[in-house]
Amino acid sequence: MKKNYFKVILAAPILFAAVIMSCSHDKSLPDTTSPAYFITQSETLAIPASVDLPANLPNGNSRVATFYAVGVQKYKAQLIAGSNPAAYEWVFVAPQANLYDIKNSKVGTHSAGPDWQLSAADSMFGQSFTPPRTATAANPNSIDWLLLMPKIGKIPTGIFANVSYVQRIATNGGKAPTAPPATETDTYDSPYTAVYRFTKQN
Repeated sequence: MKKNYFKVILAAPILFAAVIMSCSHDKSLPDTTSPAYFITQSETLAIPASVDLPANLPNGNSRVATFYAVGVQKYKAQLIAGSNPAAYEWVFVAPQANLYDIKNSKVGTHSAGPDWQLSAADSMFGQSFTPPRTATAANPNSIDWLLLMPKIGKIPTGIFANVSYVQRIATNGGKAPTAPPATETDTYDSPYTAVYRFTKQN
């Protein structure tokens, strides 16, 4: 009996050390649901030419900021002109999302405009190029990747001052339902995530 007792006493520190090492190991694993993880992973993505940045030689470009968006793409029903009986289709209204930085902190919002705002002093509006610069997402259920420019007549401020390009990449979700609206008053909020890159020309 004494022999077994001493075996337990000797084994206890070893077991305790194993538990501590296991916990330490778990803490070192990345949180694959965090904004930081998705921002980091996005840096390894191949960017399609249609939404890539121009080289702007000889001085090139500089990244100003990168944010991870979590929110919805908002849609509403619209009557299809000339349909009889009346039929409806989904039309895009606006995004509504929170922005997170590499430290997993909520830093701002993304909304109609499209607009990105961190504070009253840090905001910008965007618009499409002509023709629009888009790329189909790898996941067919996800909204397109985009390359946007600052909105004409709206000067970016604060951290966004001098931003020349906004890229929406690494999209997940956000598309309108495949089934059409049943009535003209139908609305739909489609959950989505994306990475937004803000870049200036040097």
